[in-house]
Amino acid sequence: MTRFKTSLIAAVAAASLALAGTAYAEKVMRLHHLNNDDPFDNGSGAMATVFKNLVESGTNGSVTVQTYPNGQLGDDAGVLSQLRAGVVQSGIHSVGGFASAYPMIGVLDVPFAFPDVSTTYEVFDGPFGDKLAADIEDKTGLKVLGFGDSGGLFAITNSRRQVRTPEDMQGLQIRTMGLDTHQEVIRALGGQPTAIAWSEVYTALQTGVADGQMNPIPIISFARFDEVQQYLSLTNHLFAPYVWVVSDRFWDSLDETEQKVVESAARSAIVAGRGISRIIEASDRGLPHLAANMEVHSLTPDEMDAFREAAQPAVMEIISEKYGAEGEEMLAAFLEAIDNASQ
Repeated sequence: MTRFKTSLIAAVAAASLALAGTAYAEKVMRLHHLNNDDPFDNGSGAMATVFKNLVESGTNGSVTVQTYPNGQLGDDAGVLSQLRAGVVQSGIHSVGGFASAYPMIGVLDVPFAFPDVSTTYEVFDGPFGDKLAADIEDKTGLKVLGFGDSGGLFAITNSRRQVRTPEDMQGLQIRTMGLDTHQEVIRALGGQPTAIAWSEVYTALQTGVADGQMNPIPIISFARFDEVQQYLSLTNHLFAPYVWVVSDRFWDSLDETEQKVVESAARSAIVAGRGISRIIEASDRGLPHLAANMEVHSLTPDEMDAFREAAQPAVMEIISEKYGAEGEEMLAAFLEAIDNASQ
């Protein structure tokens, strides 16, 4: 073989490797979420870990997933801008953060609508979830992979008194996400809502800037709010799913086989996130742990009815005023799906 032929083969090989490297780089999926990556610590960590494993093995490495936990890439709103620009490829978003791209996510905030957490899975995995995903994709251009479990149904904690009735909420400063609907829930119950960034909630509760907050049990536990809160009321008043989206630019770069792997991996990851949330909730890292440090009260059916009557009409009015006929239609579909799943 001549020196010229050897050099030519080497050049072709180098060019092929460079092209392969470029193609491979285009299949790197940067995945944002707000919690740590420990799959045994929180739902989004479990989702991200399971997803990464299944995608990389299912595509034989043609798609690589890089997870960015704890908001390393920014807050939800900032990451959504990066998704649209194609800088970030995927994100598992809280409803509060996702509202910046899709305000009508507030339709999901009808308080005391779900009878139990298992009903939420049927609703978001069924026709209503498909309808919501299609509307999100139409209005944002982002591909929806599914709706995850952020920890289950919401509870209310505070440092001043036990909450058993709406009257007990009078005057309590309660931290909420920056959603009008979340704030209206607290306002309708007699409390004073205050929007505080997630990274500042512990300090706000510790220093008395806020009297309390509302979140699912696993989040209350891993955020260590039992260190700065005395009372826990199991109100089960809201369910706020994670909204998992992918950049349309990245999605279109995948071939059909890779897309199927990503969708399948996301479904499995969402199931894993739900499972770890229920395990944490029931284990000594969840409610039993919190009960050892806080005074816990579970609302009776009569107490639940009183809360529902106080809060639901006000939130439905907000939804109607803010989102108009389109919001009312989505709300009707949402409530119908809950009713069907509850039977």
